[in-house]
Amino acid sequence: MVSARSVDRQLDACFSNLMVSSGGGRGQAETGGAMPMLSGWKDLPMELLMRIISVAGDDRIVVVASGVCTGWRDALGWGVTNLSLSWCQQNMNNLTISFAHKFTKLQVLTLRQIKPQLEDSAVEAVANYCYDLRELDLSRSFRLSDRSLYALANGCPRLTKLNISGCSSFSDSALIYLSCHCKNLKSLNLCGCGKAATDESLQAIAQNCGHLQTLNLGWCDNVTDEGVTSLASGCPDLRALDLCGCVLITDESVIALASGCPYLRSLGLYYCQNITDRAMYSLANSCVKSKRGSSSKDVDGLANLNISQCTALTPPAVQAVCDSFPSLHTCPERHSLIISGCLSLTNVHCACGLQRHRAGSALQATSHAY
Repeated sequence: MVSARSVDRQLDACFSNLMVSSGGGRGQAETGGAMPMLSGWKDLPMELLMRIISVAGDDRIVVVASGVCTGWRDALGWGVTNLSLSWCQQNMNNLTISFAHKFTKLQVLTLRQIKPQLEDSAVEAVANYCYDLRELDLSRSFRLSDRSLYALANGCPRLTKLNISGCSSFSDSALIYLSCHCKNLKSLNLCGCGKAATDESLQAIAQNCGHLQTLNLGWCDNVTDEGVTSLASGCPDLRALDLCGCVLITDESVIALASGCPYLRSLGLYYCQNITDRAMYSLANSCVKSKRGSSSKDVDGLANLNISQCTALTPPAVQAVCDSFPSLHTCPERHSLIISGCLSLTNVHCACGLQRHRAGSALQATSHAY
């Protein structure tokens, strides 16, 4: 933990830098007047305290400063809306419990861990006090159980972004409950949540979270076409969907996405080995339909596609996708069509890559002529 003396030193440095940058020293010299003296840090005006804290840029200072006095605690509790405790390598659980009641206006909270520390009691404390919370990162919280999701559903209904990747103990029933109460979700990371991400929970998400734009289902190997097609019909605003390692899905999932999600910009299909050319042609055709049926500038089409290890695909089908979406690139500088592990696709090129290839061939032909 950061000591109070260390906080004093850092605040002194930030205060000095702040006065220099704002011309405080120059004003004193020009007017000949003396700067107002502070008997202690507790005398700081709250506006200046918040500015110093923002200049410091260290959330450890925020946590310690909140324990200096009731005035600072109240000011920080009302003024701090974004906080990260990812720097805490030990006792994150107790620290979270101790600060939750102080920072009731938090909107963004990051509790990402290197080694698992958080327990349900900490998440329940956050849910009890941080009603305005919009974004929460609980990734790699292996110790959490369904209690945490139930607490968030009841205490943080305004959540728009939730990262629970790696939380492998959550069940689909708890995720279904969460989706029924947090209907404003726009971004949800379920990577590695194999028990929680099932067709039933995806159907609930499709029914309740119609504004969802980003969803990560990486390595959720219980997901099938039934769940993905539900998402395609219930979440038409999807911009990014990661299905890497969802080994049970087939072309039907991609066809449904191509038809139901016109704003899709990023699609991950790594190791989805049931995907065939039929899925690729459906993506290519969806681009043509979008251009004909919409004048919206938002319909730009795919900009990222990962089909690594999709070994059933052939060059003509993948080239059709690449030709349909100009933002897909195979060239090294803007590599956004990922085809590693597919040796048969090495001849697929984006437009700029093809131009470079033709230019090189022309140059070689000219050199031979001379």
